Amino acid sequence: MASQSAAPVTMALFLLLSSAFAKTVTYDFNIGWVTAQPDGFSRPTIGINGQWPIPQITAAVGDQLVVNVKNDLGNQTTSLHFHGLYHNGTAHMDGPVGVTQCSIPIGGSFVYEFKIDQPGTYWYHSHDSGQYPDGLRGPLIVTDPDSPYKDQYDEELVLTLSDWYHDQMPGLLSWFISYANPTGAEPVPNSALMNETQDLSIYVEPGKTYMFRIVNMAAFAAQYLWFEGHTMRIVEVDGIYTEAAEADMIYLTAAQRYSVLVTTKNDTSSNFAIIGSMDQDLFDKVPEGLNPNVTGWLVYDSAAPLPTPAFVDAFEPFDDFTLIPHDRLPLFSRVDQSIQLDMKMDNLGDGANYAFFNDLTYVRPKVPTLYSALTSGLEASNPAIYGANTIPFVLQKHEVVEIVLNSMDPGKHPFHLHGHAFQAVVRSQDEAGVYVGNETFPEFPMRRDTILVRPNGNIVLRFRADNPGVWLFHCHIEWHVASGLMATMVEAPLELQQTLSFAQSPYASANSSALAIPASHIEACTSQGLPLAGNAAGNTKDLLNLEGENLPPKPLPAGFTPKGVVALVFSIIAAFVGMAVIGWYGALEVKGVKDEQPH
Repeated sequence: MASQSAAPVTMALFLLLSSAFAKTVTYDFNIGWVTAQPDGFSRPTIGINGQWPIPQITAAVGDQLVVNVKNDLGNQTTSLHFHGLYHNGTAHMDGPVGVTQCSIPIGGSFVYEFKIDQPGTYWYHSHDSGQYPDGLRGPLIVTDPDSPYKDQYDEELVLTLSDWYHDQMPGLLSWFISYANPTGAEPVPNSALMNETQDLSIYVEPGKTYMFRIVNMAAFAAQYLWFEGHTMRIVEVDGIYTEAAEADMIYLTAAQRYSVLVTTKNDTSSNFAIIGSMDQDLFDKVPEGLNPNVTGWLVYDSAAPLPTPAFVDAFEPFDDFTLIPHDRLPLFSRVDQSIQLDMKMDNLGDGANYAFFNDLTYVRPKVPTLYSALTSGLEASNPAIYGANTIPFVLQKHEVVEIVLNSMDPGKHPFHLHGHAFQAVVRSQDEAGVYVGNETFPEFPMRRDTILVRPNGNIVLRFRADNPGVWLFHCHIEWHVASGLMATMVEAPLELQQTLSFAQSPYASANSSALAIPASHIEACTSQGLPLAGNAAGNTKDLLNLEGENLPPKPLPAGFTPKGVVALVFSIIAAFVGMAVIGWYGALEVKGVKDEQPH
């Protein structure tokens, strides 16, 4: 009898101790404008509590995180997304506008609250209207007392990489998605930053091992990163512990994270450069005078000179596809649902360039997709109610889902999945074309939440649908988010209805333990006159009637090509210039004739 009761008593004691050590971590954020000049150019920047860079969020595994947001921007709505956190059981806290919430209105308040049950290196940023490159981005660190590497380093340091624009995003986006930019050339950053500054000094002591938590918070540019004279040992990517792997150089796409161990030298006579270099292959045209590099230093001796970085003959970064997760989770070998996404860039009838999955470009619905799933009863399992241009896929609980992405674009793209880390099963080389299924799969695939697909290449990802919610899958180049390179995973919607509910409404769950959508979330919609229920068009009576839904521009007329659009645009510009010249020349002639008249 004693042995039978020991297990429940032990488990109860474990839960009691766990709850005793867990705590509530609260941040009060007033989001507003400040002035910053991280590269010497002064510009308006989105800060928090009057400061920029914005605060780092730090919590421990098991903590309850509360973020109270007040939108004091005065001229823009906003939101916060906690990149890489799964929000298991709290899908309404994920943050993308039009997906899990309405935007936080000007002057409005909003509360994010959720338990953090995963360790690792993350970040948080706005997920509203391409906003975060204007400054609303910062690291989010979840410490772990049980890390498998806890005894192998002396100190943790956070190192962020980012790109920086001198112009604000609304103006840049207006130009980017317009007939004036028919090729879809992305604006090139003006500079690269390290910890949101340049010429960063990191003071270190000899003979110690530091764990650098590295986050690329860029809007666009991937960066190569290396520490001169030092070797890195990779121990984590995107919140997943890995078996330690040595690297001299790593490559971080926008939104990727690494934790690396760096052991300092015993000799303190020299300092060493840390170099981040933007991947210029991403840029359609490299502007004259652009410095793609940002340099910091490991400072052993503050009196010693800070060395100029050595020239690098070629970029040869570590291949993250070869990483093995520390837990050695085997390949998901049986696939229940396979989703094929064929990606391309093309023009629509307004002459602008858009991004497409399966010939559809994402358009934000009138009702946040999560709210459609919660208020549509059994029809929540019908992808049609979410609107074709949210590019929805309904997933069944616990099934293994495979995403096959074929890129038909000559650029590099980092793809991110909300709510999950995926197994990276296949990543082709450049110009491999569509996936044909002849690869050998890894036994223990790398897992992460953001992965690079190479030019005109393909990737295959797998994950288990064990997290009911509505999750975006999208390119994390912010220009491509704006141009529609997103799809929506509606995961286990009927189970979701049993865990989340609009309290005191016709759509309330019968499950008394279901979490209620908070009042601040509801107010964010109602205060802006936005619908809370129904299909993508806001229709609550006939869920299959999508009349009035948000739609993209109409297609190009038959026979038009992007080259034709470019030619048309320049023909129109030339015509206007020609008419102006004729008008100016004619005015000169008239003036000349008048001057010749007798007085």
